[in-house]
Amino acid sequence: MEREGIQFIGQSGAFLDAVERASRAAPMRRPVLVIGERGTGKELVAERLHRLSERWGEPLVVLNCAALPETLIEAELFGHEAGAFTGATRARAGRFEEADKGTLFLDELATLSMGAQERLLRAVEYGEVTRIGSSRPLRVDVRIVAATNEDLPRLAETGRFRADLLDRLSFEVITLPPLRVREGDVAVLADHYGRRMATELGWDSWPGYAPGAMAALEQHDWPGNVRELRNVIERAVYRWGTWDQPIAHIVFDPFDSPWKPASVAPAQPSAAAPAPAAPSPPAHFDSIDDLRGAVEAHERAIVEHHLARNRFNQRQTAKALGLSYDQLRHCLKKHGLMERGDGERAA
Repeated sequence: MEREGIQFIGQSGAFLDAVERASRAAPMRRPVLVIGERGTGKELVAERLHRLSERWGEPLVVLNCAALPETLIEAELFGHEAGAFTGATRARAGRFEEADKGTLFLDELATLSMGAQERLLRAVEYGEVTRIGSSRPLRVDVRIVAATNEDLPRLAETGRFRADLLDRLSFEVITLPPLRVREGDVAVLADHYGRRMATELGWDSWPGYAPGAMAALEQHDWPGNVRELRNVIERAVYRWGTWDQPIAHIVFDPFDSPWKPASVAPAQPSAAAPAPAAPSPPAHFDSIDDLRGAVEAHERAIVEHHLARNRFNQRQTAKALGLSYDQLRHCLKKHGLMERGDGERAA
């Protein structure tokens, strides 16, 4: 997903189902909850819900509930009168009043205090808000779209979120799939962001990605989802610096460096502490039906990665991989990488 006139990028079934559900809910006047991990595009879905509704010409007001301290969130939502609290030198309309006739998008909904949740429930239930320091309620016509990455039903069960408010807000719930389950979408998104970055850099053409680089992109778990992928792709294109060779070097962690400060060593576990469980194998191992071919492809991807990282200097690449120069040359020949590996000598 990406904001360009509410442009949605993807082809997987899970992704298209979420977009379709948002499109169907858009004309309704009822509240909608958008659930998803960070970087999945919750604000874009909220914008789609607004633009495809009859309120499209009215304000879309956004409030990140986690960005304000608990003492100010109610004043921000509902407004305040002059003198209502220290520092309130003049009256101020809240986000509900600003969004009148339009849509109010509440991001990070689960971070609202219980007091703010109670006032929000009244606003949703009766269409009225009261500024802090005032006794006169104001009528507002606002559609609520709220988003979170929390399990709201579980929070309601444990008393950390009002169950009655959850009931009022969950007329429709749109759960966005994480990127790691959107089959085929990594390649589509990588191509889109790569081409756009190449255009920004003034490249003459788009070279695409080397097979090893694309394999690394598709095997990554993407904890930051589309937002993380966009950063990774734009960084890879920017650092590659040449438009006539496929991009072969992908850096997932921008802080990764042999010179980064050493972290403080964690305390040693006591003798009585149980040994940590062995890590589970990656899910993509289940799809491997040719061990030799998979090992060969993995070896090729590793060599391509280190070649690119060392700017195709074979001696530095061999040193980085713990190989002799002749061993690396043999490996390059085996995988058909001699021409690429010889690029630095030709240069």
